[in-house]
Amino acid sequence: MTFAAIALLLALILLARLHAFLALLISAMALGLACRMEPAQVIKSIQFGFGDALGFIAVVVALGAMIGRFLEHSGGGRVLAEWLLASCGRQNARWAVLMAAFLVGLPIFFEVGFIILVPLAWNLARESRKSLLFYGLPMTAALTVTHAMVPPHPAPAAAASLFGADLGLTILYGALLSIPMMIAGGMFYGHWIATRIFVPVPEIAERNRGEAQGEPPAVGVVILLLLLPVALIFVASLVEFWRLPGRGALGFLGHPFTALLLTALLSMYLFGVRRGLSRDDIARMATDALVPTGTLLAIMGGGGAFKQVLIDSGVGPYAGGLLASSAISPLLVAYFVAAGLRMAQGSATVAIITAAGIVAPLLKGIAGYSPEMIVLALCAGGTILSHVNDSGFWVVNEYFGMTVPQTLRSWTAMKVVTSVVGIVFILLVQALRGYL
Repeated sequence: MTFAAIALLLALILLARLHAFLALLISAMALGLACRMEPAQVIKSIQFGFGDALGFIAVVVALGAMIGRFLEHSGGGRVLAEWLLASCGRQNARWAVLMAAFLVGLPIFFEVGFIILVPLAWNLARESRKSLLFYGLPMTAALTVTHAMVPPHPAPAAAASLFGADLGLTILYGALLSIPMMIAGGMFYGHWIATRIFVPVPEIAERNRGEAQGEPPAVGVVILLLLLPVALIFVASLVEFWRLPGRGALGFLGHPFTALLLTALLSMYLFGVRRGLSRDDIARMATDALVPTGTLLAIMGGGGAFKQVLIDSGVGPYAGGLLASSAISPLLVAYFVAAGLRMAQGSATVAIITAAGIVAPLLKGIAGYSPEMIVLALCAGGTILSHVNDSGFWVVNEYFGMTVPQTLRSWTAMKVVTSVVGIVFILLVQALRGYL
């Protein structure tokens, strides 16, 4: 029944072109009824699963979106990139671009971070007369990896919620794992392919030249805002782990709700009030930041509903028992389910959230595997392949001025490299944990 429900889900999304939210609800209902659940119980399971999934994650996603919106408006991302470039020197410009994209990518969606930083890659390619890929792929690798691997981005945050993973540890592990992934894809593969494909600065770069309005914020303020929520959550996790005094107060301040709320309010003041914005302007920007999250939250809730029906129907626990007694690593199960969904329908966010709803009832609680590691395996699979059915593919194609074959050989191949490196590191860490 589970495979039939998953097949129905894919058919509705890929063949019928139905919105993922509707497809998840229909598949959840079909699975529950096929498993001979009472119709009223099916509805209750969907209602509970939907609310359970959004009760935590909606707050995290909404606050993260607001922080990113004010950072984007202030020009802080560009200021940070230029400061890193000046600090590292032109000879290390690729590393500076990578670090800037990593920091900017922590709170900001891929497409927004890309628009903020792509002028920097254009300028460096123009001045050095090198292929745009020398600077463009390190930038895009860091942005896309953090978008898929590190909460409070919607996909990893939703997966962490569905698996009951500790959000602070997921942020920490996701950020650490992002480093080898983006270096392998952006720096090593990026350098290799840039010597084989010369991509000139596109015409769109000339049309988009312009200066940011107003005085940009100080780079120290930008770094503070980027690292503050991560630091608060991380410190609270450490205090709780070591059972240190004051963990009640620090736990409150370090809870994702509080940490992101404080950061959002501080960003409104530093990037809004201090820059002369009125209260109406600040309220409008905060409202605008929430508009794109509506679709994401609906999909997350649908994933939670599907997960709950799997659990309440008894299918999830049964399949989970089979997997626990088999030789197949749960990490690989999570990875390949997410990878298959990503390749089939294009969106990493939809793939990761949908895959989490499918495999959470099967893999949650399996002995020897932490929920954080399974979440990371899921996210690594969901970021694997971006091709013509992915909007990100066309964003890179347009702003880099490449042909479709060039985009496949550079951007798409880079995504495969980052994903494979991610799952290899995850399996290595899991093996070391078992050995120790």
